[in-house]
Amino acid sequence: MIPVVLPQYGNSVESCVIVAWRKGVGDPVRAGEVLAEVETDKAVLEVESPVEGVLLALLVAVGDDVPVRTVIAHIGAASESATPTPVTGTPDDASVLISTPPVGVSPRARGLAAATGIDPRTLSGTGPGGRVIERDVRAAVVTPSSVQAPRLTPVARAMVASGDYVAPPQGSGRDGRIFRRDLSPNALQAAPSEVQNNATTMPLTPIRRRIASRMRDSLATTAQLTLHTRADARALRRYRAALKASAPNLGVNQITITDLILFAVARTLTGYPDLNAHFIADAHGDAIHSFAGVDLAFAVDTPRGLLVPVIRNADSLTLRALSDRAAALADAAADGRIAPDALHGGTFTVSNLGSFGVDYFTPILNPPQVAILGVGAIALQPIETDGGVEFQPRIALSLTIDHQAVDGAPAARFLAALCAAIAVVDLLTAG
Repeated sequence: MIPVVLPQYGNSVESCVIVAWRKGVGDPVRAGEVLAEVETDKAVLEVESPVEGVLLALLVAVGDDVPVRTVIAHIGAASESATPTPVTGTPDDASVLISTPPVGVSPRARGLAAATGIDPRTLSGTGPGGRVIERDVRAAVVTPSSVQAPRLTPVARAMVASGDYVAPPQGSGRDGRIFRRDLSPNALQAAPSEVQNNATTMPLTPIRRRIASRMRDSLATTAQLTLHTRADARALRRYRAALKASAPNLGVNQITITDLILFAVARTLTGYPDLNAHFIADAHGDAIHSFAGVDLAFAVDTPRGLLVPVIRNADSLTLRALSDRAAALADAAADGRIAPDALHGGTFTVSNLGSFGVDYFTPILNPPQVAILGVGAIALQPIETDGGVEFQPRIALSLTIDHQAVDGAPAARFLAALCAAIAVVDLLTAG
């Protein structure tokens, strides 16, 4: 009998939600055939069969949030019988597979623990090999350490951490362990007795829950300050028009305003390492890590929610290479097939809402990054000249910084340098 293990989809993925089983118990399977679809907080992925045989048992159910490297099924010969009991609605047996003492703490769990004042060494880990992961810390926030916390299965712990369920003092399992079946809906989250205006209650998807968590954590753990300005967009518009009208064989007519902004940001950041940095707060003490190269993240609106893919070594790419890479990442994000590691490790982020007609806005930091640039719409602005006043197209820029790591003056100098680069973006690409 061969176990099917939920793969580790990149270093940043700690668990996946089972979206669908493509095969049922008793079905024949081939090596490499898709057994299940799983969803991270970033993408929908597939689990393939490691061998040829018959699917003997399913150990987790659709909708379960399962830590990576957990056995989720068994495959064997048709004559074999599975020792584990197939799941009929609750994955309680599967959760026992990972109830070992903690052997470490993930970086995200460590950061959240520091922000919430929780000692991760006091937690029972539900990650691979008993590692303490982010949701373990969230569960501890829901159940303060000052109260004797009941022992929960990983699935039950995740459901409680979501805020939609509450755990009883004692569960139905051995030694009072609490399973998913023991949980009750959170009365504070329940829908009102009267439904007004045909309101519909929708549970949070994994990606929506992740976005909500990241936004709350960002505001709770950083000191955010936003600077606003406008940059001369005449060269930006002129160069974009020339690129769009160029011959198709040149391969540059798909370059966008966003691509030009990303290019200018990447080239400008190399002279301002204080902005191209991470602020790390952990048990070893606060520290600022500045980067020589620019791994540029950019916000993408997808049907599943906001995703932020990363263009690696953006400062070393030509304009066309950067544009091609950004387009490929955006398409993969929109299709739900982007690799999890492509959404991790950025050193600076750009978010462009200008196409929606937004002028200025306050972009929220993407920790541990210390800065994020919001790009607004291009609009005519009166500018004083020697001959009087003329209207010029100007693009709105909003720079949010973490004041723990960056002061206002360095941020203003970077913003001024970026405005100067945008004003001659056509010449910048020739360098």
